Amino acid sequence: MSAVLIRGGTVVNADRAFRADVLCQDGRILAVGEGLSAPAGATVVDAGGQYVMPGGIDPHTHMQLPFMGTVTMDDFFTGTAAGLAGGTTSIIDFVIPDPQENILDAYKKWRGWAEKSASDYSFHVAITWWSEQVRKDMGTLVNDEGVNSFKHFMAYKNAIMCDDETLVNSFKRALELGAMPTVHAENGELVYLLQKTVSEMGIKGPEGHPLSRPPMVEAEAANRAIAIADVLNVPIYVVHVSCVESAEAIARARARGQRVYGEVLAGHLVLDDSVYRHPDFATAAAHVMSPPFRPKGNSEFLWRGLQSGNLHTTATDHCTFCAAQKAAGKDDFSKIPNGCGGVEERLAVIWDEGVNTGRLTPSEFVAVTSANTAKLFNIYPQKGSVSVGADADLVVWDPAGTKTLSVKTQHSKGDFNIFEGRTVRGIPSHTVSQGELVYVQGDLRAVQGKGRYIKRPAFGPDFGAVQQRAQVQMPTAVAR
Repeated sequence: MSAVLIRGGTVVNADRAFRADVLCQDGRILAVGEGLSAPAGATVVDAGGQYVMPGGIDPHTHMQLPFMGTVTMDDFFTGTAAGLAGGTTSIIDFVIPDPQENILDAYKKWRGWAEKSASDYSFHVAITWWSEQVRKDMGTLVNDEGVNSFKHFMAYKNAIMCDDETLVNSFKRALELGAMPTVHAENGELVYLLQKTVSEMGIKGPEGHPLSRPPMVEAEAANRAIAIADVLNVPIYVVHVSCVESAEAIARARARGQRVYGEVLAGHLVLDDSVYRHPDFATAAAHVMSPPFRPKGNSEFLWRGLQSGNLHTTATDHCTFCAAQKAAGKDDFSKIPNGCGGVEERLAVIWDEGVNTGRLTPSEFVAVTSANTAKLFNIYPQKGSVSVGADADLVVWDPAGTKTLSVKTQHSKGDFNIFEGRTVRGIPSHTVSQGELVYVQGDLRAVQGKGRYIKRPAFGPDFGAVQQRAQVQMPTAVAR
């Protein structure tokens, strides 16, 4: 494997920024410092005037997901390739077993699908039902397969929704194993009721989607999950926080010393619920995801959460369905497959709306796009850091480069871009994955099957109560 020397840039980590060259060889960062010499045969990248940052880690994607009677357009190759084009070098996707499906069988199935990945990947595993076998298999996943997080859907009644009994049992088991429980916080019973109520009012189009999932539906579930976690002394990670009420629930819990972490989607940071009132059904339906985009004002509160440290990571929930698939809900909004894209656009959108506006510093940008995810899911500093010995997953970032985001130029196989027409300033010029250049000034060089499965070790026996009493900000990465 030939070496890559990135010369003359400013290295940006979550803790500091400094001028340095970065030498990559055999998939790792070999040296970071000024005036490094290029080995024979090395490829030299001129990063003058640019930033050299850890490749993005998207902690929430759904590639090749079977959902609501169909399967997402992006598989693990096309989705991760699109990520590489946008500077994202790792994803954490989701194994979602059907109710009563053996969770190890589901995990093996997803691992098979993911073998075509172009970038590194890992998995959260959803707990969709409970039995003694599930309890046992959670241990196998943590101890043998390097899974250290379990997802709980509090929504999607009559499908994959967790009841409180399952939440309690799974949270308790996760604590025993040193794994992080994560939750999709929406009250599924309320959503089910409100979907029928809104439909009975004669509202059948996409505008009914946000009406059936108002902010308090999310807030109730977030508060309930946080309370359960508090009683059990287990840390908890709330995915796709979308509204003031849910973000406030996290902030309150953290203020009293509870270890709760929040994730925000790029879409929720820049879009609002007016998208559901677009006169064209296909356009409105393309934005249907859960939780939905919220009324104006919520986005600014989410930004404040990132700035204050009460929200920690940014993701996409990349889950692409085409217009023909969304048309399944033409006469009933509740049947529109939920999901939007964004794995390619996330970094540019957050840089443009975060760093360019002064909301975030470049180091804070690195924290919320890679380092915090690596820390929370115990793969730091292997990922999320430009440092000697770390994986050579890097993005060379041109702060002056501009691009107009569009379905016409995206690499995702979806046929809609929720950021359509948005011109961003700050884009990747080069992406390095496993020490190899995979994106060079518009030229995507993704290789199917090149990505590696990344095991994430469990946290130590002090994962819960001991660290909670110490009120640490991040879990200490202690492998079991």
